Amino acid sequence: MAESAGSVMLARSAMNRAATEGQRPAGRPVRGARSISAALAGLAASTRFELLTFDDPVASAGCALPGPFLELAGACMRAAAERAGEVRRIVPKHARPRLEGGLGIPGRARLAEAIPFKMIVVDRTVAAVPLDLELLYNGLLLIRDPVVVQALVRAHHACWAAAEELTSIPPPLPPPCGLPSQLRPVLDALLSGLTDETAAARLGMSARTYSRRVGELMAALGTTSRFRAGAEAARRGWV
Repeated sequence: MAESAGSVMLARSAMNRAATEGQRPAGRPVRGARSISAALAGLAASTRFELLTFDDPVASAGCALPGPFLELAGACMRAAAERAGEVRRIVPKHARPRLEGGLGIPGRARLAEAIPFKMIVVDRTVAAVPLDLELLYNGLLLIRDPVVVQALVRAHHACWAAAEELTSIPPPLPPPCGLPSQLRPVLDALLSGLTDETAAARLGMSARTYSRRVGELMAALGTTSRFRAGAEAARRGWV
């Protein structure tokens, strides 16, 4: 436990050092539901071999967060976990009923008395930490500084070694059919948070054609909400 606490202190010290030395920030702050959603979708899409998290799936229960955002965040986590060969989640013991009830996220999970902060680390190259250390919805710090990322990985490994094993969570059902190729650029534009005008210009389409393609994408995803479209695309493994 002492090693775990020491590793957490090391991680926080590394973030502070990266922010103050060399005139470079520890990471890029991301604020606003739309930008945060795009960042989470980007993390899910970039995952290749490993996903490490500190997570409390009940933390947001009393915070009245928008349902579509929670749905999208959960879908992004499932999509990232499905892509990764190794998934290690550390959750506080009070969240055990949620895990045993099935969150549809594959991989291994261990229980700790508490987690120091929420965190996502993808492939040991990029990390996301809430700006308030509690809720991603309130903003996140997207970290690519290798010293900070490795310090966070070390903190996770130390906490993992001290945590209690939980039976592996079975993977969800395979996603349905793939995304039509002509709609891939439209989905990428939506997840990047571009305005319709900017996206149409970047894709070399007229505003009318882009609008029609967005409608086709929504129909393929079975929704009329762009928030829910992102969540459904992540759930299907399209991001």
